[in-house]
Amino acid sequence: MTSLIIDTDPGVDDAFALALACASPEIDLLAVTTVFGNASLETTTRNALRVLALCGRTDVPVAMGAERPLVYPQVHEAELVHGSDGLSGRAHLLPSGGAAPVEADAVELMARLLRAATEPVTIVPIGPLTNVALLLAAHPGLRGKIERLVVMGGAVSGGNTTARAEFNLWSDPEAAHRVLVEERVPTVLVPIDLTFQCMVERPWLDRLAAAGPLGETLVGLTADYVAHYTAFFGKECTILHDAIAVAEAIRPGLLRTRTYPVEVDCAFGPSRGALVVDRREPEIIATFGSKLARSLEIAVETDVDEVREFLLARLAG
Repeated sequence: MTSLIIDTDPGVDDAFALALACASPEIDLLAVTTVFGNASLETTTRNALRVLALCGRTDVPVAMGAERPLVYPQVHEAELVHGSDGLSGRAHLLPSGGAAPVEADAVELMARLLRAATEPVTIVPIGPLTNVALLLAAHPGLRGKIERLVVMGGAVSGGNTTARAEFNLWSDPEAAHRVLVEERVPTVLVPIDLTFQCMVERPWLDRLAAAGPLGETLVGLTADYVAHYTAFFGKECTILHDAIAVAEAIRPGLLRTRTYPVEVDCAFGPSRGALVVDRREPEIIATFGSKLARSLEIAVETDVDEVREFLLARLAG
């Protein structure tokens, strides 16, 4: 069984990701920690609690984390994609009762759980990397308790928030640099190049909605999200970015990776927040070297139909 902590900023695709973890019997979901990102920290925390209540998992502790980036303010949230409440304006479809956040903050709770763990823990950050950067900075002795990080973020070929940057890395580039470049914790990065491959269209959503109350409620949260991606791709569809990362955490190897030297651009220019990837052939890099600081496992391909069916089977119960 995989012990899992999800660090999240719900977010429509985050809601699917949380539900996927709750629906997977091989996962021991130790905690959910929240961060600013798609909406304010207060909103993302409320959404996480309500999604867990929907899934019947009010036993999972939820801790509030960073409400802003490490250094500079976040320029904007993702209201145009995720709606005014992070859930297409439909958070009211979720149960309003359930547990409250624990008194410990996100870093404190993660540190406590890692210390107590008898086996290494997988952490899945699917929002800005601020909480994870703070954890690794404040508790360096706990690195060995982390099995791996499965990070949803970054763009190899082109961004979704700027021409170069993906939203999670762009929201806190300094934290992303700390985690992805400066640290040496085993990490798999799931970029939007891969998650875009796994788009789901209306028939998939209809199958999920028809499967039962959980699927019907999750699909009910997607209206603004689907509208955004329908305009983006020119066909009715959506991208469940964060659920793809959680799927890899549940079933290691579901996504095929390749190791590349990487950097995160923290300069104030058109590429701020961009993931810089040295995609030259290994022989060329071995001959000429790379000026990029760290080599990272990046998910580059998968069996798309297998991923879609895996998500559908778990979420449909």
